[in-house]
Amino acid sequence: MFTPQVLDRNSSKPLYEQLKGIIKDKVENGEWRSNEMIPSENELASSYGISRMTARSVVTQLVSEGILYRVQGKGTFVCEDKIEMTSLSYAGIRSQLEKKGYNVETRLLDVRQTAARGSTAQRLGVAPGSMLYEIRRIRIANKIPISYHHSFIPVNFCKGLEQYDLQSEQLCDIMSAHYGLRRTYSIETLESYLADDQKAEILGIGYGFPLILLQDLIFDAARVAFEYSRVFFRGDKVTLRFEHGGS
Repeated sequence: MFTPQVLDRNSSKPLYEQLKGIIKDKVENGEWRSNEMIPSENELASSYGISRMTARSVVTQLVSEGILYRVQGKGTFVCEDKIEMTSLSYAGIRSQLEKKGYNVETRLLDVRQTAARGSTAQRLGVAPGSMLYEIRRIRIANKIPISYHHSFIPVNFCKGLEQYDLQSEQLCDIMSAHYGLRRTYSIETLESYLADDQKAEILGIGYGFPLILLQDLIFDAARVAFEYSRVFFRGDKVTLRFEHGGS
């Protein structure tokens, strides 16, 4: 049993927004802990004097934001704390996860040669039709898929790349050790992304699930782009933190 707060019916703030804020506060202050089941939608509706439809709408929004998750036939639970990660310019994803104590696995889905086209060719500064290595991988932390990586590298920079163990070794380490390609400059962009059928299947989530898309364009010391990656993070599992020093 829990003690509900009173909704202010004289406030200009809609009741559903008030309830949403209350639930988020309970999660953030630790009153409702990770993987703990919260009251049912019927209980929320009865306790706060609102319709079940309103309660369901609030819970659905919080599920889509990665704060709560539903288990069919059991109820709604509080998500685990998100994994905080920094820019890939500082350290690779695998290195960051391992330093935090996670059991990390990389699953190689595919490595093949493909013709450059569209925005990928433009970003890498190569002519359309130029051959690229296309690499698709999943990063798994403590047996849970948290990110999907889709990378493109011009073949002329790293011929024979497919002979190396792209599953056990980090791509950046292979590029550095065997081809002398090291990140000295990069451009990263972030945007929200809703999972399509392919991403949903790969990451074991539902269609339309919120993802964070990090696009990473990597340059060598001569400012020549040699890798372009699109990394799709699960929005309920990962948060990205960026720090900038002051002058």
